[in-house]
Amino acid sequence: MKRNVGTLTLLVVILMAAAIGCERAPQQIISTMPTSDEESAVQLALDETYDYKRNGAHLVISYDVVTNSFTGTVENTTSATLTQVRVEVHLFPSGVELGPTTPEDLAPGDKITITLMAGILAADTRWTAHPEVGPSSRSGGEGATEGTEGGGEGSGEHSQGGHN
Repeated sequence: MKRNVGTLTLLVVILMAAAIGCERAPQQIISTMPTSDEESAVQLALDETYDYKRNGAHLVISYDVVTNSFTGTVENTTSATLTQVRVEVHLFPSGVELGPTTPEDLAPGDKITITLMAGILAADTRWTAHPEVGPSSRSGGEGATEGTEGGGEGSGEHSQGGHN
């Protein structure tokens, strides 16, 4: 009985040490499953990186303090062409949407660079992103305009343009 208690105690100590170590480890790369077809459930800090595949589009994007923009890449990981690939970034708590970027068709293995200017972040300290593939299902089309900076507060999904 003493041996079982000793083993159990050792196991608890190891699990507690592992849990404490996990809490202290900085989390720089985030990969998560979106809760819906549109949005990611995870809100990142400005120093974190979004790294996720969705519908064959692998998006890696982060905030660049020097350029005050979200920069990264989106790559086609499938064996078919992905049509109208675009990227959006959403800021929290303001709800500002940056993008979408100009839609581009990506051949298998193609990778493009993404840049979305952040504008004034004010109280925004959290963000999320997502790639979209295929035609927009929203009325009014994409609204992406080359060279236009991100959306504004209260704007609807895809109502403001982005650039890449």
